[in-house]
Amino acid sequence: MKKVVIVGSRDSELALTQTRYIIGRLQKHFPEIDFLIKEIKTEGDKILDVALAKIGDKGLFVKEIENALLSEEIDFAVHSIKDVPTALPAGLKIGAIPEREDPRDCYIAKNGKTGLLAAPQGAIIGTSSLRRSAQLLHHRPDLRIVPVRGNLNTRFRKLAEQEMDGLILAYAGVYRLGWVAKITETLPTDKFLPAVGQGALGIETREDDAFTNQLVAVLNHPPTAAAVTAERAFLRRLEGGCQVPIGAHGRFEGEQLVLDGMVASLTGSTILRDQLCGDAADAVTLGKELAAVLIGRGAAELLIQVRQEFEANG
Repeated sequence: MKKVVIVGSRDSELALTQTRYIIGRLQKHFPEIDFLIKEIKTEGDKILDVALAKIGDKGLFVKEIENALLSEEIDFAVHSIKDVPTALPAGLKIGAIPEREDPRDCYIAKNGKTGLLAAPQGAIIGTSSLRRSAQLLHHRPDLRIVPVRGNLNTRFRKLAEQEMDGLILAYAGVYRLGWVAKITETLPTDKFLPAVGQGALGIETREDDAFTNQLVAVLNHPPTAAAVTAERAFLRRLEGGCQVPIGAHGRFEGEQLVLDGMVASLTGSTILRDQLCGDAADAVTLGKELAAVLIGRGAAELLIQVRQEFEANG
């Protein structure tokens, strides 16, 4: 009789596509194991009429899945790691971070042709991300930002039905669902830093489950793991999340791990951005040091101001 391993996943089309991808890769290494998916609806999937920044982000898309993991209803979980808080519940760990997809944001124009920065004066752009809107307004303060939530199918439908000129989305999600042809432009990281962990998947496990940890470890991609670790250390030092406009991008240039990070005001009028390089083994230190550089330039005060302004605007 084959051993059965239960895999937890959000029930969205993208999440299930990503989970099936991970299972497919594991199946090649372990054909003797049956992997079954347990679909779990998270709080973030249930609340679709409120911006994420208004309801907080402490595990909105992972808490219910982590509870299932802790209660041993599932053996491991597949997440978009940008949804995973930097502090995990006691007893859980990130067992593997597979090779990352393109971490950049992309722009989908309703007309399919006009690039983001070439959009008409006063164009309406859909995004619920404070990070995206801040960077966009920094370059184009004339643009109007409208919140758009829901899965990718829902967002594309809203683009077609509502008064909107375009959407900003994560390239990786659009790619994984096979919709690259819809992309008008992939946004350069010198102007638009992605979210921490964007494009990467995280496989979450129980620390004491030696069998499962050994199983998923075959998918770990050390360069991606180092880059994402540095980004998450940067975010954790800044105590940031969906409520604040923070972006980061870690990657290797030769043997060096290069990390860019930024903190912005809500309007994008102020953007603090810097870059540090280091060794992969020092990924956590690199992230913390880059955060300290920005804190030294006023990031802590800026983040306090951002939170106050956001709360005041309700």
